[in-house]
Amino acid sequence: MNGNLTDGLNYISKLTATRAWNASKVVASYLYAKITKKPVHWGMPVSVSFEPTTSCNLRCPECPSGLRSFTRPTGMLDGDFFKRTIDELKDTLTYLLFYFQGEPYLHPQFLELVSYASKNKIYTATSTNAHYLNDDNARKTVESGLDRLIISIDGTTQETYESYRIGGKLEKVLEGTQNIVKWKKALKSKTPHVIFQFLVVKPNQHQINELKALARQLGVDEVGLKTAQIYDFEDGSPLIPTIDKYSRYKKVNGKYSIKSKLLNHCWKMWHSCVITWDGKVVPCCFDKDAHYQLGHLQKQSFRSVWKSDAYSNFRQSLLKSRNEIEMCKNCTEGTAVWA
Repeated sequence: MNGNLTDGLNYISKLTATRAWNASKVVASYLYAKITKKPVHWGMPVSVSFEPTTSCNLRCPECPSGLRSFTRPTGMLDGDFFKRTIDELKDTLTYLLFYFQGEPYLHPQFLELVSYASKNKIYTATSTNAHYLNDDNARKTVESGLDRLIISIDGTTQETYESYRIGGKLEKVLEGTQNIVKWKKALKSKTPHVIFQFLVVKPNQHQINELKALARQLGVDEVGLKTAQIYDFEDGSPLIPTIDKYSRYKKVNGKYSIKSKLLNHCWKMWHSCVITWDGKVVPCCFDKDAHYQLGHLQKQSFRSVWKSDAYSNFRQSLLKSRNEIEMCKNCTEGTAVWA
């Protein structure tokens, strides 16, 4: 797809000397920790996921937001809290993902938050189901400086799309995509880099080639084919693809298990973290219900959380025996096949 090189150069342009030095320290400490099995960490996170809201308009069957199954509260990110946190992180932070759970565009000030981060020259990205990309929001999205827009599109026909995106309308997704592409051209903007993300499940696996053709037709920059995380996978699921390349799971003696070996290290624990809408800091996006809370930014500075004994102890437990950490048991690194 066109635009990948432009997107890469755009990301590199955000790397100040301070951010590059911080990233080098993070990489060095991660490599040192892998070798020594000691939870050494130098530097601050390179990437952070910030959750605008847990609310969502759809009812996707493998998503806590869609299932309304959270034990943590639903709410909206406070703008002042967000800005305070960005002010603390902006010198070293390179990549900011406005997503964890929920639909970001349901937050009434979402694009104002994006603009604030963009003005601090942080690479910004979000993931959306695209139902709120009307003409006005599409223009404001382009004007906000958002660098990457991931659009979830899990079918090329309404029947297939709604089999997973329950309550969704494919027509709205396509219309929203067209609005973004139109305003990029009208405003002569290279951003956002638009990605069609296709969660490959058995009901839609036959539409992969159709998706690629549709993306080219609409002027989408990139297609990402993502493998699906299934919560209760041991006895199988009608969502597990039959195309082996796109399945995280393998069947052995009548039971399903994760293909990849669970290694006692994890890059995410060194370079990134997730901040929930109400300020909890959790290790990664697999901790959807914030069970592994390592600090709270309404009570602590980010640095004090990142350098805390709690974080160090968690990294140590991962280096010792990752398969004893519940959220890691259904984790596979590298779950997207970029096309």
